[in-house]
Amino acid sequence: MGFGRQWQLGPADSVPGDHAEKMAKGLKLFTQHVRPILEKRCLRCHGGRKIESEFDLSSRKELLRGGAAGPAIIPGRAKDSYLFKLINHVREPHMPHRGKKLSDKEIAYIGEWIDHYAPYDRPFSVQREEVHWTQKVVEESARDFWAFRPLAPVEPPAVKDKAWCRNPIDFFIRSRQEEAGIAPNAVASKRVLIRRAYFDLLGLPPPPAEVETFLKDPSPDPWPNLIDRLLASPHYGERWARHWLDLARFAESHGFEHDYDRPTAYHYRDFVIKALNQDLPYDTFVRWQIAGDELAPDNNLALQATGFLAAGVHSTQITKNEVEKHRYDELDDMLSTVGTAMLGLTLGCARCHDHKYDPIPQRDYYRMLATFTTTVRTEVELNLDPEGYRLAKKKFDQEHKPYIAARQQFEANQLPGRLRAWEKSASWKSIPWLVPEMLSAKSNGGATLALLDDGSYRVSGKNPKFDTYTIRFKTGQTTFRAIRLEALTDPSLVRGGPGRAKNGNFALTDLRITITSPGQKDQGRSVRLVNPRATFSQKSLPIDAAIDANPKSGWAVDPQIGKNHAAVFELANPIDLPAGAVVTVAMDFKNNVGHNLGRFRLSIAANTGGELRGDTIPEDVRRFVQIDETRRTTQQQQRLLNWYKTIDPEWRRLHDEELVHLKKAPQPKTIKALVSSEGLPPIRLHSQGQDFFEQTYFLRRGDPNLKEGVATQGFLQVLVDAPDSTNRWWVAPPPGWRTSYRRRAFAQWLTDVEHGAGKLLARVIVNRLWQHHLGRGIVATPSDFGTRGERPTHPELLEWLANELVRNGWRLKPIHKLIMTSATYMQDGGFDSHFAREWTGRIDCSGDERPGVWKPKSFAIVCSQFAANSTGECLAQAHSTRRVDDAASISQSSAANLCQ
Repeated sequence: MGFGRQWQLGPADSVPGDHAEKMAKGLKLFTQHVRPILEKRCLRCHGGRKIESEFDLSSRKELLRGGAAGPAIIPGRAKDSYLFKLINHVREPHMPHRGKKLSDKEIAYIGEWIDHYAPYDRPFSVQREEVHWTQKVVEESARDFWAFRPLAPVEPPAVKDKAWCRNPIDFFIRSRQEEAGIAPNAVASKRVLIRRAYFDLLGLPPPPAEVETFLKDPSPDPWPNLIDRLLASPHYGERWARHWLDLARFAESHGFEHDYDRPTAYHYRDFVIKALNQDLPYDTFVRWQIAGDELAPDNNLALQATGFLAAGVHSTQITKNEVEKHRYDELDDMLSTVGTAMLGLTLGCARCHDHKYDPIPQRDYYRMLATFTTTVRTEVELNLDPEGYRLAKKKFDQEHKPYIAARQQFEANQLPGRLRAWEKSASWKSIPWLVPEMLSAKSNGGATLALLDDGSYRVSGKNPKFDTYTIRFKTGQTTFRAIRLEALTDPSLVRGGPGRAKNGNFALTDLRITITSPGQKDQGRSVRLVNPRATFSQKSLPIDAAIDANPKSGWAVDPQIGKNHAAVFELANPIDLPAGAVVTVAMDFKNNVGHNLGRFRLSIAANTGGELRGDTIPEDVRRFVQIDETRRTTQQQQRLLNWYKTIDPEWRRLHDEELVHLKKAPQPKTIKALVSSEGLPPIRLHSQGQDFFEQTYFLRRGDPNLKEGVATQGFLQVLVDAPDSTNRWWVAPPPGWRTSYRRRAFAQWLTDVEHGAGKLLARVIVNRLWQHHLGRGIVATPSDFGTRGERPTHPELLEWLANELVRNGWRLKPIHKLIMTSATYMQDGGFDSHFAREWTGRIDCSGDERPGVWKPKSFAIVCSQFAANSTGECLAQAHSTRRVDDAASISQSSAANLCQ
């Protein structure tokens, strides 16, 4: 019972003189008449094993407390009491909810009892299993509702007038017409039919030449061929995409007050058009919109499809204390849209309480909501010509093979011997710069620092506005006089780097060193640096600025981008490192946005005279080279080879030639698209706080401040064939994959006809096709197949169409053709006002059983009126609505107006 705040009790009135007398009479009424009524008709839902809408009739105290949002009765004033209005069917929801109305006598007893202050002789004796709302189980009987039942096989009924029927659809319609004694309309003229088909499928009037060709077509039945041609037209997808885009709340802006543009959102619109034109099976169409990135991550169309989840309104101004509420609003938008568009269910009604009419407990809502816990709006680069890129890349790879082969041949045949010669020359002893043993490297901004064979670090991943790199190392060298920082180029960087800025530059604003002795618990002692020098310094950003007191000044190298650079810093006071000491180097990049180093190497020297461009040798390499080759382990020998090749002139020549040719590799033509996914950088506007939270919680009354445990993924109990069957659709993601695969499981449940929601999904979409072709759906509430929605006028026909859709591989075009080639659709728009008046009072549209006389939609009448006039008026009306591809953009505000 949906008890809202209909009545608020004011201050207690003074007790009337006849109060005791009225209470005594009320008690008698209760024991003799009201108790049996409540026990038989009301207590099951409001005081027995469950408490609907938090309204409990098991005791007078609970009765007076009322329901979820306020009192249900006003003692002494039955006519003003909300409960009395509900049982009188003056207010909705009518009570009892799932039973026939109380008799007039029963209603009178309850009204008189309330007028006598609604006394109880004693509370009802109930055995109630206290089940927390997060564990609520839907009753098995809920699955008996027509929309939740499994698809049943249906055969077209027998009719007397078989000659009228062109395909199975007509048998269902003609059967009901015959029951009602109604004759169908005549077939519309060919001119009307072609206009009707064009407007229905393409949204445009037929060209005059096409009309004349169709009228003169001598074949016995040119109509099906016309339908095939129109379904094959690219304009079909444009026309029918509009119906779906309305359901998907698609727009090219974020909505809310600022309504910022979404310049990459149109890819979702294009997906819908392409999918419809290709006759993508509807179950795939649905699955990709939920989890295309998990089901087909290499398919552009599947990635574009996930724009469905990103299409809703999104606040662009979120303060830190509002971020959690807005995140739940976003999740609700995703789930609610899936519910109305795909399942014809108002799932969002269960956000704050159990659904008042449908078997959708709040528990199910939050378990489904958990599907999208880590889903965010993001942008990905789509390869516009994957096949062209594949062929070009294949050709390039063949051309590149000789470069790889030359390098590998040198490494196998000559590199070991050149390493031996280098060892014998003892030139390694004179290398002044030692790369110490690196312990760790961290980016405060979340970038990835990878250690390479030559002792350098390559930075990848996130490139935050400002960052700090912290590198820890230890060394067996006891004397420490200078440190060198090399800023190195790399093919992965813009223009080769060495920085990560958009022009390849970097800006080092501070370099600090601390030394921590073994057993020392504090942060160690700071080391003062002096006498900085560099291979090159950018004007106004000299090397001295890297160790001054200004946190924004720094060292940069523009315009010498794409070259290696180095800087040397001397220690003000020479240090003898104790054994086991750890040296920490911190480098700040806080001068300009994104100006972080992309590849660098640190080395130390025992004296201050080290060259800026002198060679380096890693500490472990210097240790291994002192071991006789016959006594080295395989790992030690390989380490020596991997490092030595980086200084061998011939290997570097071959490697450089390989890199030069690699730069000529074809690049895919890419474009950014707005999608929904996980593990990718979210789109941020003016938001504070987190973009998403790692867990979704059960929220009492939908309030983020009233959490009642973590919600794990689940589905609608009424649309699963066994309790706790979530694992049926669950597949673990591949190792290292970035998404949770929860959306994949949800999509599989959504389209599973036998065990999941697929049966309802099929009914909803064929009803939508019927609605758009014939003006009114078989279910007149196409987005509400729940208990408050209209019942199907022709349930057997709806069932047959849903079965036919699934049988044909979920393809929509055959259903279009079935509907449009039926005699039902082809009737003319004639209207008999006398017949309509006669039947107005005889057709009951309020109950489950409806005669359901089929009436051609009003559009047919419009077509018949336009048929006589093929110019001017009709063309003006036809072009008054722009096609989807003609619109530059659709904003959230204009989309809302279009859908009203």
